[in-house]
Amino acid sequence: MAENKMLKFVSVPRDMPEKRLAAARREDFNEIYAEFARDKAAEQSSRCSQCGVPYCQTHCPLHNNIPDWLRLTAQGRLQEAYEVSQATNTFPEICGRICPQDRLCEGNCVIEQSGHGTVTIGSVEKYITDTAWEEGWVQPIRAARERPESVGIIGAGPGGLAAADYLRRAGVQVTVYDRYDRVGGLMTYGIPGFKLEKEIVDRRTKQFEESGVEFVLNCKVGEDISFDAIRGKHDAVLIATGVYKSRDLPDSDHGGVVRAIDYLTASNRRNFGDDVPEFDSGELNAAGKKVVVIGGGDTAMDCVRTAIRQGAESVKCLYRRDRANMPGSQREVANAEEEGVELVWLSAPKGFDCGANGVEGVHVHKMRLGTPDATGRRMPEKIEGADYVEQADLVIKALGFEPEDLPTLWGVDALEVTRWGTVRAEFGTGATSLDGVFAVGDIVRGASLVVWAIRDGRDSAAAIVQYLDESASAGVAAE
Repeated sequence: MAENKMLKFVSVPRDMPEKRLAAARREDFNEIYAEFARDKAAEQSSRCSQCGVPYCQTHCPLHNNIPDWLRLTAQGRLQEAYEVSQATNTFPEICGRICPQDRLCEGNCVIEQSGHGTVTIGSVEKYITDTAWEEGWVQPIRAARERPESVGIIGAGPGGLAAADYLRRAGVQVTVYDRYDRVGGLMTYGIPGFKLEKEIVDRRTKQFEESGVEFVLNCKVGEDISFDAIRGKHDAVLIATGVYKSRDLPDSDHGGVVRAIDYLTASNRRNFGDDVPEFDSGELNAAGKKVVVIGGGDTAMDCVRTAIRQGAESVKCLYRRDRANMPGSQREVANAEEEGVELVWLSAPKGFDCGANGVEGVHVHKMRLGTPDATGRRMPEKIEGADYVEQADLVIKALGFEPEDLPTLWGVDALEVTRWGTVRAEFGTGATSLDGVFAVGDIVRGASLVVWAIRDGRDSAAAIVQYLDESASAGVAAE
């Protein structure tokens, strides 16, 4: 019986795909994990307990049907496993690579809590989707019925692309506008190749193009085209811009002190073979330098691991809390340490030492953890008299992102924003203060974790289809 293939977590240990040795992976930007073989994927999937209340699914922002596709994989029914996986997720092969499973699905696995080691959910997800591409199961979208309405999407990142996928499946005509010259947003220019190979994004882009999605690239809304022009051209508009304005430090406008997004974009462009003057000049190149990265999220880990691969003399990461309170993936922290990064816990920047050629050091406050804040996390407090200077030739600020002032940039005063500056959007639908204009719900968080952007993009697309249906019904009634 099919059930006999499951519940093997007692006799079968957890086993991740083989990982390249740190000394080898420091030399390039290639993926560090090997692919599961078919038998190994089935074996690891068979460890799933098929529990009645699947916490893995509950803690997945997309509510992926994880136990179902694990069972199908264990049974060797890979095409069905892929179909179940992609039913709730536009990019399962991307989430399988970059989603922080240790803090979401895998971190909440029942057998992990019982001490048997979690199911390797992300690696199986990656395997079944890569297999689907190899076998030709992933095909261009062909809607059952084409609709006359069109939707303009501003932003070709994960939220915008997830919405485009949903809308094309509903037969809606889709045009995606983006300021960059390639599709993918942070998946293309923010995330390094050792976590997400760029051909993975490219093949999805090709699928979208073959599905009838039109991309208008190198197009800045408010400069190359007005927001009103986009509204006038389409029946509805979705704002999926993400956030690219970096949080800053006081008095940090010095040579050698750079933003994480600029640093990572330069590195990715260089790996694409683009001409990058800021990299060639050394401004955004860590080669031979003492590098200090400030921050504790996944972006900080991307920066430190990139600096290692660029040949930095040393790489340190300053974080004001301890390891247990770090917001990023613990798996990424472990990979960084293996590759030679030094994590300096309970340390916060105070200022900078600068010379004629730019930054020379970071003044550091040593911290301790005090009482918890409203979220339950213990607040960092300064330890008086424990300051010191960390030598640095390159300082990278990886402090998270803030929204741009879209109403001002686009000349749309009626577009309401929240007190954080994000577009005010109704939860679950993304509806904004403007009729027919929607937004990817929580674009700040969406920039941090691709999986939330995918969820919000799909939810907003579903609301747009409902809006188009209601508009069409109202038009018929008026006639």
